[in-house]
Amino acid sequence: MRPSGRAPDQMRAVTIERNVSLKAEGSCLVSFGNTRVLCTASVETSLPGWLRGKGQGWVTAEYGMLPRATGTRTRREATAGKQSGRTQEIQRLIGRSLRAVVDLTALGESQITLDCDVLEADGGTRTASITGAYVALSDAIRWLEERKLTKGPVLKDSVAAISCGIYRGSPVLDLDYLEDVEAETDANFVMTGAGKFVEIQGTAEGAPFDRAELDALMTLAGKGISELTELQKAALSA
Repeated sequence: MRPSGRAPDQMRAVTIERNVSLKAEGSCLVSFGNTRVLCTASVETSLPGWLRGKGQGWVTAEYGMLPRATGTRTRREATAGKQSGRTQEIQRLIGRSLRAVVDLTALGESQITLDCDVLEADGGTRTASITGAYVALSDAIRWLEERKLTKGPVLKDSVAAISCGIYRGSPVLDLDYLEDVEAETDANFVMTGAGKFVEIQGTAEGAPFDRAELDALMTLAGKGISELTELQKAALSA
């Protein structure tokens, strides 16, 4: 039995609330159970120097956790004067995941920055960030399209992410914190709405896992991404 009482293939309750920031071109509050992340998308006309004059745009991301997103207060990284390796790795993952479904040439010479701020952390903050950031990104692109600032369809597909793992010998979907700290294997899957893989991160925390277990995790991930894709669609059509 999982600590939450969920079935092995059952996700936590997921909600996506759009337009939670009055000033951002796109925004949403995404919740995976008790994990909550505020995602905002900001459109900027300035591009990185290496992209100027190349006729394309850019999508990037920043990620951070509020001091009391966790059980004990975590010092702000800005106060420490540098980002942790974990923060840098996660925000690069978010950026890569979003760019995988964006036609940067069609975006035009604009940059969209996704800020993913973790309000509450209970496992799966990076997967919730990617899933919510896509919704905020979609609204920012819609904002650009309404002003005729794009050069054609920008989004090629949707993208979402989910965690899976081997918990007490069984493959399970959408790990919460209590499962994450005990998992023998921890994996994150980033996939498009069409079911294609963008990135797979998998680590044996205890005993190595075999091909059959990996296949089981991939099957669970496909189910989870399918559910998330439908939730994204419902949120964006509301």
